[in-house]
Amino acid sequence: MSDGKFLTAEEVAERYRGEVSIGTLRNWRAMKIGPSFVKIGKAVLYPIVELDAWDEANKIRCRAARRLKGSDGEQT
Repeated sequence: MSDGKFLTAEEVAERYRGEVSIGTLRNWRAMKIGPSFVKIGKAVLYPIVELDAWDEANKIRCRAARRLKGSDGEQT
């Protein structure tokens, strides 16, 4: 949080292209799941560095496709 940049719930919904709604963020906060947030009075703010960390933690790692060897033994 050292850079001091935050997003509102509306901006977070935009960041995820509407796939995560404001209502979903509200539910996640109530259940204490989802990305970390800061609450100051009534304002709910999401630190960008926390969103980046949450993205990284939820990243699905795919294994590299195996290359088939041709009849001459070289990889194709």
